[in-house]
Amino acid sequence: MIEPDFKKMEITIVGLGLIGGSLAKALAKLKPRKIWAVDKDEQVIRKAQELGIIERGFTNGHLPLRSSDLVILALYPGATVDFVKQYLEDFKPGALLTDTAGIKQEVVNAIQDFLRPDLDFIGGHPLAGKEHSGFDFSAADIFNGANYILTPVAQNKADNVEMLKAIIKKIGCKEPVQMSPEEHDNIIALTSQLPHVIAASLVNSSQVDNIEYLCGGSFRDATRVAPMNVQLWCELLLKNKQNVLTQIDAFVDNISKIKEAIANENQPALAEILKRAGKSAKVIN
Repeated sequence: MIEPDFKKMEITIVGLGLIGGSLAKALAKLKPRKIWAVDKDEQVIRKAQELGIIERGFTNGHLPLRSSDLVILALYPGATVDFVKQYLEDFKPGALLTDTAGIKQEVVNAIQDFLRPDLDFIGGHPLAGKEHSGFDFSAADIFNGANYILTPVAQNKADNVEMLKAIIKKIGCKEPVQMSPEEHDNIIALTSQLPHVIAASLVNSSQVDNIEYLCGGSFRDATRVAPMNVQLWCELLLKNKQNVLTQIDAFVDNISKIKEAIANENQPALAEILKRAGKSAKVIN
């Protein structure tokens, strides 16, 4: 494992939302030479500076990118691609770029198509977060024990992959998991995107007034992610459309089997479905 020399490292974080702000707070504890930030919200920049998390913030990337060894793009998928394209000539020669977007194939492929040959972009996805978005809810400890996926491709340098893995572990994450961008999008459709679809569907299915006084822990657990960032989740679901539709079809098929067993009062079939689910859930939990 390559040990990053933080005393010599300048880092720019693009986007000080929940994830970007949390990364800034976590990385600040490692005391890199400089942490810069780029965000369109000047108030958020001021907050980050007042907290001592960043050296300075900017509303555009021209100045900080020129000296940054590592650039972390904590933006929506489409905005990630647009930012790299817009500031392509401003990145420091040899800089390492990574992102935090929840889909990988479209982002990685698009950026690799126009990236300068001296730059290295490695797709990343921290599986951490909260029900609320924005800098005010950011916290360094959201990465403690969290999973983190990296999606390196053939163009990436092995040393940069190893260095990024070391940084990820130092902010508190588990050993990063490596997979292709295609594998990531297929799996994340099941483990992240389908649960958000189900949570929204479950909440929208309720016809009960004052349900907050009547629901138990199971309903709260199942709908915890329903108050989601609508703009972000529309983009994630639509840009990973085929994988999401495949997982929705599989879910509909499974819930139809439960419905059929209940309608037919087929207790053995129902029991088998529930037992199989219980065994699988033990592996996850």
